Amino acid sequence: MPISEDFVHEQLHVRRTRLLEAMEYAAADAGLAGLLQQVDSALERLKQGSFGICDLCHEGIEADRLMADPLIRVCLGHLTAAQQRSLEADLELAGRLQRKLLPPPNFHGNGWHVHHHYQPAGIVSGDYCDLIVPEEGDGEIFFLIGDVSGKGVAASMMMSQLHGMFRSLATAGATVSRMMETANRVVYESSLAGQFATLIAGRACPAGGVELTGAGHLPALLVGGECVKLFPADGLPLGMFCTSTYGSTKLQLNEGQTLVLYTDGLSEAQDGGGTEYGEARLMEFFGAKKSLGAEALTVACLEDWTSFSSVASRTDDLTLMMLERTA
Repeated sequence: MPISEDFVHEQLHVRRTRLLEAMEYAAADAGLAGLLQQVDSALERLKQGSFGICDLCHEGIEADRLMADPLIRVCLGHLTAAQQRSLEADLELAGRLQRKLLPPPNFHGNGWHVHHHYQPAGIVSGDYCDLIVPEEGDGEIFFLIGDVSGKGVAASMMMSQLHGMFRSLATAGATVSRMMETANRVVYESSLAGQFATLIAGRACPAGGVELTGAGHLPALLVGGECVKLFPADGLPLGMFCTSTYGSTKLQLNEGQTLVLYTDGLSEAQDGGGTEYGEARLMEFFGAKKSLGAEALTVACLEDWTSFSSVASRTDDLTLMMLERTA
């Protein structure tokens, strides 16, 4: 994902101002002086058009690393062995922390069986998946699935931000539309330039009613009964515009019906000839398997995806969430 030069320029100037303020109280601090020199050097490279170019091989530095730290000057291929080990250790830790944020893979209760499958393409993931069951309330559950733009550390950091934000919003008693609007403003004000997230958020009640709102994500699928039905996530992705508003869709699930949510690691996987798995295949598959429960449906879907897609095309994170009405 390209990085906005205006954004980098602004961020570097903010750092410079804060460093100068800190140095007024610690003028002899060599560490602060060194950081100021690095910031000034980055500003000069930005002015000359060489910002983001590796000092050693003169190729582009990875965009996600620059977004996380605009002061870096070498690409991954030219890190020392010690630096590579340190980076790998940091990524492993970030990946473990991400996995700890996931809900249990199976939830049974309040009239629902919710099952999810989370499969990052790398050590860290930009996919977001959560299930929130407030301790107080009338048995409603909140479910969310999303996908942050880009890859790597910057995407994983935003995923963690979404997790904490929606955990707070869900316990505050807001509607799903209001939750999405609040989250959008926070993401807009705090995310990196060009970064956004697609998302579906929903509330499921014990009587089978579901309220859905979407932010530019892939459609939800209602499976079971006579057909497979699509529910598009029409709202704009989170973080694109500060004042975006979000509507909601209400539906009623009967016993045995399942609401299917997924990220593009499923639908955009390709076979050896470059054909995408796609929405039409998804509709056909779920139409043929609509009698299966949440967990069995997930297993069957993954088997079909694996048999269809080439190993080379599986380069994106994949998350599936199934909400089966059990009562």
